[in-house]
Amino acid sequence: MLRVALPNKGALSDIASTMFKEAGYLQRRDSRELVLVDEDNQVEFFYLRPRDIAVYVGRGILDVGITGRDLYLDADVDDDVEEQLSLGIGKSAFRFAAPVGAFTDASQLNGKRIATSYDVLLRHYLEKSGIDASVVRLDGAVESSVRLGVADAIADVVETGNTIKAAGMEIFGDVLLASEAVLIGRVGHKPAGLEVLTRRLNGVLVARQYVMLDYDVRRELADQACALTPGLESPTVSDLANSDWCAVRAMVKKSQTNNIMDELYDLGARAILVSQIHACRI
Repeated sequence: MLRVALPNKGALSDIASTMFKEAGYLQRRDSRELVLVDEDNQVEFFYLRPRDIAVYVGRGILDVGITGRDLYLDADVDDDVEEQLSLGIGKSAFRFAAPVGAFTDASQLNGKRIATSYDVLLRHYLEKSGIDASVVRLDGAVESSVRLGVADAIADVVETGNTIKAAGMEIFGDVLLASEAVLIGRVGHKPAGLEVLTRRLNGVLVARQYVMLDYDVRRELADQACALTPGLESPTVSDLANSDWCAVRAMVKKSQTNNIMDELYDLGARAILVSQIHACRI
């Protein structure tokens, strides 16, 4: 049975749980449940702190897990763990911040104190960048460290930046790491059920990005219409009772749907319909 680690709480937990439901897996109804067995799919789910998931996977206790790229890399297990699928959700960035006007570039941090909850990530960045600064490891609320005199700047994971601004600070310098939710597994370990799980999750990602577009178009305009809607492999073109017309079906990017519908209408297509894709295999 495939052993999968999922975040036990927070935004990442909701993201992972919703995704697995859409992929056809059983998920817990009570947030206090720590273990759930999905007999039909031969998967056992373990709900853990997101920061600990990479450790359990890296030590071979669990097969795969969903966590943030920042948390996985900060666990310092990248010799044993690899990213198997980026989920494109839960995006954030690891950035420097300091009181407004204090710094404009990371190079100015030489000799300074930097507070963070991601000390491994920060040390790797400082070493790679040749910056000689002191790292102050805190478990959370690093925004208060500067005001309390513990640090000169902070390095933290930022989503909107509102918390940083509320603390009277500003973000500066380049992005240290672009993070998002990822599926991780042990290097070289391909347990039974992993290929199916990965295929299902990838199907959810595609279904969220695409819609199905159907329309009728005059046969002499079919090639031009299909050029606007090439689909993933090729559009489906079907005969209609009226031989002068044909029906076309294709997957299109959800973000481009309305523009494509307008172009098709201007071309002469009619009965243009859009439907959601709930699941797919690509």
